[in-house]
Amino acid sequence: MTMQAPLRPGTTATGSIRSVDADRTAGRRGGGRGDRANWPVTIVLVLCALSVLVPLYVTVTMAFKTTSQAVDGNAFSLPAPFSVDGFVQAWELTDFPRAFGVSVLIAAITVAGTILLASFTAYAIARNWERRLFRWSFFYLLAAMFLPFPVLALSQVKLTGLAHLDNPLGVAILHVMFQLSFSVLLFTAFLRSIPAELEESARIDGASTGQAFWRLVFPLLAPMSATVGIFAFLASWNDFVMPSLITSDPALQTLPVLQQMFQTQFSNNYNVSFASYLMAMAPAIIVYLVTQRWVMAGVTQGAIK
Repeated sequence: MTMQAPLRPGTTATGSIRSVDADRTAGRRGGGRGDRANWPVTIVLVLCALSVLVPLYVTVTMAFKTTSQAVDGNAFSLPAPFSVDGFVQAWELTDFPRAFGVSVLIAAITVAGTILLASFTAYAIARNWERRLFRWSFFYLLAAMFLPFPVLALSQVKLTGLAHLDNPLGVAILHVMFQLSFSVLLFTAFLRSIPAELEESARIDGASTGQAFWRLVFPLLAPMSATVGIFAFLASWNDFVMPSLITSDPALQTLPVLQQMFQTQFSNNYNVSFASYLMAMAPAIIVYLVTQRWVMAGVTQGAIK
């Protein structure tokens, strides 16, 4: 037999059990709250956030100032009054619609080409991993991640010139090639989580390998395709070195290159300069804010699975 501890006067068994459960719950909450408090990491994250938000704040405020306000030496003051003259001058000086169209064209080709080629390659590698040729091909692509464009700049300039690809199309093709390694890595990690039995059942029903990929596997790659597309878009939109070296016609340059070309004209007009920067940054910022959840979700799914 087991002896039961006597109850305190004025309490019941049910009340005693509830009080014990309440004490345990409070203890767990208190301990969890203490475990989650990590002030050094919080301070570091706050400083990192400020390092991004403060320059962005200065860029926005300077872009909406007049020329006299922009040179008064107070970069943190609010525009009084708000002015859009900087945007008008930047629009005309850089021929913004044409440069914007060229940047959008290159980014669109880069995103579409990266998703298609990387998914094809990753599918072949993931489904033939036991074969040495495919396995070593994967390692070969990973090794290409350690070769930045400046190291290969001279050879790429010569090749694009010989192939008559010293234009936005050649820039887009090179963007796809340099995004391929990282994108194949992400797609391969995600494809290993998709059971091969799904494709086997499709083949039993008479589907070919291509039909199984397009109708079954590729739709399942939608989260990772979104992640790869976002990374490819940001890399293509913000690239300066490759378009400046590859594109021979100044009229077909992208926004970052044109901003550098007109930098001397912006040197005395800070409001025009910052307005030009803000117009160039706005598409990338909007795309990332809208699609950031897919970036984290796709990378996390690929890593966990």
